[in-house]
Amino acid sequence: MRALPHGARAYVLCAVLAGAYCAAPAVRPGTAVPWATTALLAAVHAVGSRVRGRWPEWCSPVLLAGAFLLPPAAAALVAVPGALLARVERPPAGARRAWRAARLSLAVWAASCAFAALDGPGTLGALWALGDGAQAAAGQASSGAPGFPYALAAAVAAALVLGLTATALEGGVLVTAERQSPRAAWWGRLPGALAPYLVHGPAGLAMAVLWRSPYGPAAALLVLLPMYVCACGFVLYRRESAAHQATIRALVQAVDIKDRYTRGHSERVGRASAMIARELGMSGDRLEAVRIAGILHDVGKLGVPTRLLRKNGPLTPEERRVIELHPEYGDEMVRGIGFLGEARAAILHHHERLDGSGYPYGLAGAQIPEFARVVAVADAFDAMTSTRTYRRARPVPTAVAELQRCAGSQFDPRMVGALTRALDRHGWHAAVTADAPEERGNVPAEPAPPLVRAAASDAPDGPHPTAGAPGGGP
Repeated sequence: MRALPHGARAYVLCAVLAGAYCAAPAVRPGTAVPWATTALLAAVHAVGSRVRGRWPEWCSPVLLAGAFLLPPAAAALVAVPGALLARVERPPAGARRAWRAARLSLAVWAASCAFAALDGPGTLGALWALGDGAQAAAGQASSGAPGFPYALAAAVAAALVLGLTATALEGGVLVTAERQSPRAAWWGRLPGALAPYLVHGPAGLAMAVLWRSPYGPAAALLVLLPMYVCACGFVLYRRESAAHQATIRALVQAVDIKDRYTRGHSERVGRASAMIARELGMSGDRLEAVRIAGILHDVGKLGVPTRLLRKNGPLTPEERRVIELHPEYGDEMVRGIGFLGEARAAILHHHERLDGSGYPYGLAGAQIPEFARVVAVADAFDAMTSTRTYRRARPVPTAVAELQRCAGSQFDPRMVGALTRALDRHGWHAAVTADAPEERGNVPAEPAPPLVRAAASDAPDGPHPTAGAPGGGP
């Protein structure tokens, strides 16, 4: 606990005490608790926790089955052994185990209370009676108790309560221990965190129904097999996605280290590219691909000599030709990264112009890939609205006016219009780049973006020394 801030310690302690309070009725003398069911469910969850390390997705139906089969106090105990035995990746191990046990206990207790409030146990009792043939009504008990559809709705509601409680408690730790903002800790996590429980609820209900069937707990545990297979696939997907993101971060960091004057530029171009793509109706994988294209558009700078990127003063024609090779360098660098897909075309062609005067291949009009036309607008927009050592940032309306002026000759008017609409709706904030005080007196050797040159007459600091160079800045 010493490594945790005081606020986080108090928060974890309160959660542990609350979890103990909720589970306490189960161990009071004279309380009727089905201990065999509780122990078996706890053992299954503990084995799953050891297999997956953290609260495993495929074991959530076990917790929900406990919430459906047991009283709330006993259901809260199902998660404790697994939480205490699960692997801990970072210290303090004791505090993390205690916190995990308290969080899961409270979440399962809340789910069990919600299920009971919706008369879920009564509905399950009617279903078990129907299964035994003691009552005859297709989907309804003779007493008028709701049938399976109602039980399913109650199970999904209880599952969402479990997910909501667990996510809310986790958000409190992120705020108190990791100093995250409440918005990021709670609202940013809720939609993605609750979605899996739409599947976990029916799976937990199936386990609960089979548990009391003639086939017993063995049949109920078979429900976990497809859940385990799905969870393994999801884990592999997350690992692959994390590896992709790590690859992208490494490339961007390398570019930022090499060209310190445009630090942060890549991320902002990715953000602006995504804004344009959304306005064009892109979503899912294509939206993510165009964002990655914007982030990696300048990766070819890694192949350009550092002395040219950091040169003081104007570039010679030969030096400019070397820098203008960076799109081809970038295409070669990412050739073996299969997950980039269409993003590769943007890396290679983001300096092409609609009128055919761009580089590296002088493509024109529809010959330029769509992603490249998106990134070209995003790149020029950020270049104008970001402060560099040789000029101040231009106001967003001025930058948009320049984009509109060059639409049809240099930029695709559709992309310019999409960015304009997105900015009207969401606004824009560009952080200052090249902010190291000792570098303020240097003049970077990159060619000025064409829109900056086009408007040099009214730029606050006058034109860049390399004004007149063809194409956009690298």
